[in-house]
Amino acid sequence: MKSGFILLDKPSDITSRAADARVAKIFGERTFGHIGTLDPMASGLLVIALGEATKIIPYLETQKVQKEYLFSIKWGVKTDTDDITGNIIEQGGIIPEKDKITGVFTSFIGLYNQMPPAFSAKKINGIPAYKLARKGVNIELKPKNVNIYELEETDIDGIYRVLCSEGTYVRTLVTDIAARLGTIATCSMIRRTATNGFSIKECVTLDFLENLSNNADAVMDFLKPLDFGLVDIPVAKLEPDDAMLFINGGFVPCKDAGQMRVYSENKFIGIGMAEQGVLKPKRIINADK
Repeated sequence: MKSGFILLDKPSDITSRAADARVAKIFGERTFGHIGTLDPMASGLLVIALGEATKIIPYLETQKVQKEYLFSIKWGVKTDTDDITGNIIEQGGIIPEKDKITGVFTSFIGLYNQMPPAFSAKKINGIPAYKLARKGVNIELKPKNVNIYELEETDIDGIYRVLCSEGTYVRTLVTDIAARLGTIATCSMIRRTATNGFSIKECVTLDFLENLSNNADAVMDFLKPLDFGLVDIPVAKLEPDDAMLFINGGFVPCKDAGQMRVYSENKFIGIGMAEQGVLKPKRIINADK
């Protein structure tokens, strides 16, 4: 099968890795990955890379992106995971009135120092924090500045929307909103609706793909190209001889400067860095895979 990207509407109750594996099976790929892990309880937009597209993941991850989530809140309950999948560790407190909930939202707009949850994919000495937390290991995480651009109630009662920077934990935002209101709460629903400039409206569901799995031509319609998502990186076009040199690790003349996505005969062949008059290969892509 051909390499590329899938914009998946991940269902809740499965891990991002499990979703990757099921999509990869449909396309007959053994190499796969994703950009921006979603918690098992969370649903929504997951960008999955198949085959050669996994080489592009670092270039998408380094882009400064805004992410959009819908979420809901269960008041009067605190869990060890900050969501409804965890064990209840505290109950009680007030249930705030609607206007007081939305009234406190403005205090979160802008830079906000957030403590990552213990049950998260954040790495500690190379090990995801949630694996250590499950073993009862005392975890010392450091707070991080994140940016909340928009925070509001939607037209659906009890459903809220946040537009935030990468690295923001919606579960922690919920507990912090509750704390600022003098009560406790946990996150009862998370749905990612936008990331890396892509929208949930562009997604396909896992069930739909699996139902099409016996029709190779049909599933290929949902596979995005290898240079998908790299529109902000300038283009360098090489003649066949220079392209052959480039894909074999050689340097080729280039008048531009900076990171470039490289093409030859309309085929995307890699990412290069142009400096001091030459283009150096950084990531070679086999466009025929």
